[in-house]
Amino acid sequence: MTMRNLPKANVPVHPGVKSHVGEVAAKRWNPDIRAAASSSDSERTISVLDVIGADMWGDGITAKRIAGALRAMGDGPVTVNINSPGGDFFEGLAIYNLLREHNGEVTVHVLGMAASAASVIAMAGDQILMARASFLMIHNTWVLAAGDRHAFREVADWLEPFDAAAVSIYAARTGIDEKKLGAMLDKETWIGGDAAVEQGFADDLLSSDQIDASPSNSAGAGHAALKKLDMLLANGVRATKSERRELLAAAKGGKSGAAPTGKSGAAVSDWAQSALDKLKTL
Repeated sequence: MTMRNLPKANVPVHPGVKSHVGEVAAKRWNPDIRAAASSSDSERTISVLDVIGADMWGDGITAKRIAGALRAMGDGPVTVNINSPGGDFFEGLAIYNLLREHNGEVTVHVLGMAASAASVIAMAGDQILMARASFLMIHNTWVLAAGDRHAFREVADWLEPFDAAAVSIYAARTGIDEKKLGAMLDKETWIGGDAAVEQGFADDLLSSDQIDASPSNSAGAGHAALKKLDMLLANGVRATKSERRELLAAAKGGKSGAAPTGKSGAAVSDWAQSALDKLKTL
């Protein structure tokens, strides 16, 4: 159990409602950022380096996967490395609960971004350390829904307690007044490493040698670009022409005619071109 007095989150479901990544977070997220190889004990480390919740390809960070990792580790200290643009807020609350209830000290490292649902996960840490150039992002719950006006009124009412739950979690961690936190969620607030420490969202800063922000080879760069293309497509995020071209070049290895690497057996260049064509229609 966590050493901090943190509230448990209630996570009911609502048919036809799905959380998704905010557009600003989607564009600002850099999937290349990860922990340096020598910075932690990999046997006691959980990586949250993707969108929260499973996507159509089965990728993403889910409560089921986190629960499995915690069971495999057993009781004892755990380090959670986070670089995520957020995603399924309800899945994020479930992961927060798992870490909150873990029998051992939980240390959270925010390596690049802990946005939306990922920021709630970060709050489960007994100790939270952030890179100086990293960010937390907090906002009201974003969802996709379908239905008539009555259904949307019902969804709005159903969402309100989730925003209140997030405020309660942030308040327990920081001591900031809940009304002030509510206003921060209303306007979508980005909090850098230094500010997070000052405001109580984090305890201290990570040293720069604990973070690796550059791919070791072109294949690594292509994988990160494909991951971002996956996310943009799955969430319907509009990307500018220059942003699309940049991701496509990275997926191809940074130059025309680069040898393709694999994604589920397919050539990266072909898949990336198809993804680019789809992005043009968004």
